[in-house]
Amino acid sequence: MNKNSQGKIIKVSGPLVVAEEMRDANLFDVVRVSDKRLIGEIIEMHGDRASIQVYEETAGLGPGELVVSEGAPLSVELGPGLIGGIFDGIQRPLDRLVQLAGNNIARGVSAPAIDRAKRWHFAPSVANGQACIAGDIIGTVRETSLVEHRIMVPPGVSGTVDSIRSGLMTVEETVCQLRQPDGSLFPMTMLQKWPVRRGRPYQTKLSPDRPLVTGQRCIDTFFPVARGGTATIPGPFGSGKTVVQHQLAKWADSDIVVYIGCGERGNEMTDVLMEFPEIVDPRSGESLMKRTILIANTSDMPVAAREASIYTGITIAEYFRDMGYSVSIMADSTSRWAEALREMSGRLEEMPGEEGYPAYLGSRLANFYERAGSVRCLGQDGRIGVLTAIGAVSPPGGDLSDPVAQATLRIVKVFWGLDSALAYKRHFPAINWLNSYSLYVDKIDQWKNEHVAPDWTQLRNDAMRLLQEEAELEEIVRLVGQDSLSPLDRLKLEAARSLREDYLHQDSFDEIDTYSSPDKQYRMLALIMQYYYAGSKALEQNVLFRDLVRLPVRDEISRLKLAAEETFAETAESVGRQLAEQIDALQSREV
Repeated sequence: MNKNSQGKIIKVSGPLVVAEEMRDANLFDVVRVSDKRLIGEIIEMHGDRASIQVYEETAGLGPGELVVSEGAPLSVELGPGLIGGIFDGIQRPLDRLVQLAGNNIARGVSAPAIDRAKRWHFAPSVANGQACIAGDIIGTVRETSLVEHRIMVPPGVSGTVDSIRSGLMTVEETVCQLRQPDGSLFPMTMLQKWPVRRGRPYQTKLSPDRPLVTGQRCIDTFFPVARGGTATIPGPFGSGKTVVQHQLAKWADSDIVVYIGCGERGNEMTDVLMEFPEIVDPRSGESLMKRTILIANTSDMPVAAREASIYTGITIAEYFRDMGYSVSIMADSTSRWAEALREMSGRLEEMPGEEGYPAYLGSRLANFYERAGSVRCLGQDGRIGVLTAIGAVSPPGGDLSDPVAQATLRIVKVFWGLDSALAYKRHFPAINWLNSYSLYVDKIDQWKNEHVAPDWTQLRNDAMRLLQEEAELEEIVRLVGQDSLSPLDRLKLEAARSLREDYLHQDSFDEIDTYSSPDKQYRMLALIMQYYYAGSKALEQNVLFRDLVRLPVRDEISRLKLAAEETFAETAESVGRQLAEQIDALQSREV
C-alpha cells in the first residue's frame, strides 16, 4: 500500500473527520477510519488534507488515529441475490449483520452485500464465437419466481465469446471469457460493481408517454405519472405520505420495486419490513418481497448514511432498468436526506443557503431525479428499460415554501399535494385535487383515449371542472346558505360530493377497493358523470332537484367501488340501466 494513501486524523466533528497526509487519495474514495475500520467517503480535498464523511458513529475517535483509503469510490455490488434483500444506506445486508453482531450492530462490522457462497444456476444465452458489446445479455439466472436476473456485459467491455459455462456457480466464478479487440481475455463473473454517484450509461432517453397504472383512482384519473416519470408527495406529518408510497409499491405496474426508507422513524420502517413479506403480489400470487429491494436507513442511524442511501437505491434501480425491466423507486423521504446535506455542509463551514441548506441543494436533488426515465438500454437487442422515481417530502408543518419542497417542485413533473384537513376527515388518499397537478396529463390522456375509452379526456376534464366549481360554490354556501343556489348549482354540489366520496375516496385496507383497474375507473367515473349530465337535462324539463337527490340508484353508484373486478362490467351496465330508467320515470311523471 502506498503510504500516501493513508493518513492521520487531525479533527473530528460529528460525522465529519479531517485527515492529513492523504496526498494519493482521490475525491469520493472510500476510506477506513481508525482501528475500528469505520466506513467513510472523502467529500473534499485540499492539498493532502481530506474531509471525510463517516457513515458510522464517530464517538471516541481522536487525533492521530489512522485513516486508510481503499483507492476506489463508494460503489454498490450488483448481481444475483439483491431481490428480497434488506440493506442499510451503504448496502450492508442487515440480516447478515445481525447474525455477525446481534441486534445492536457494532461499529465497523461489515459484510458483502451479495452472498459469495450461494450458488446460482446460470443459463447461457450466447454461444462461442458470438460478438458481444456492452449491455448484451450473455445469460440468465432465475433469482426468484418473479424475477429472471439477466447477466449483462459490463459498460466499456466488448469482444467475442471465447468460452462460456452453464450450471451452478457462485457470483465470483468466471461464467464467460470475452476475447477483446486487443486480443486479451476479459473474465466475466455474475458480480459487477458500480460507483453510486455516477449514473449507469444507456443508448438514448425516450419521452415517457404511457401511464404507470397505480390502481389509485385519484392518481390515475386526475394526476397520472408516466412510466419513467418523476413525482413527489409533499405533506405534513400524519397526512399519509408513507401509506401512499406503500400503495404504489404494492400496486403500481412495475416489475421491480426499490423502497428507500431514508431517515424514517424506526417504527415506520418496521411496518415496511413486517408488512411487505406478507403482502401477496396481486399479479402473481407470490410474496411482494420476491420483486422488492428494501433499503432501511432509520432516523437513529448516523445522519451521513442517509446521504448515501438515495444513491445506493437509484444505482440498484438503474441496474435492473438496464436489464429491460420497469422499475419504481420510492424515496421516503428526501427531506431527511436534505437534512444530512445540511448537517455536513454546516460541519464543512460552507456558506449556507436558504434555511441553512447548502446552496447546491437543488442540483443534488436534480442529480437524483434526472436518473429516472424511459431509456433504450445498451446492447444489440434494443430493449427498453424504465425507471420511475417517486419521492416523499416532509416539510415542517406541511409548509410548501420549504426549500426542499420548492427545489423538488422545480424538478419533478407530478405533484401530489397531501392535505391534513382531508387526512383528518379520514379521506384516503388525502391528495388535494385543487392544488395538485401532473404535466404528463396530455400525453397520458391520448394513451387512455386509445386504450381505455375514446371519451376519457372529455370525462376527466368535466369531472375536474365539477370539483373546481364545487370549491367556488361552497364559498357562496358558507356566506348565504345552500337554499340560495339554483337547482343546477345544487346538482353540481351533489355530483361533486359523489365524486369525492364515491370515487376519490379509496379504502387501502379493503381487499377490493384497494385497487381499481383503468376499466373500472372509467366505468365508475362515467356513471357519476352520467348522473350529472342526465340530471342537468332533467332539471331543464322541470324535474324537482329533491327527486334527483333521492334516486335509489345513487346508493348503487356509491357501492360500485366494492364490486369485484371480475364482474364489474356487468354490475356497472346494470346500474347504468337503472339510472337511465329512474331519470326517465321522473321526466315522464313531470310531462
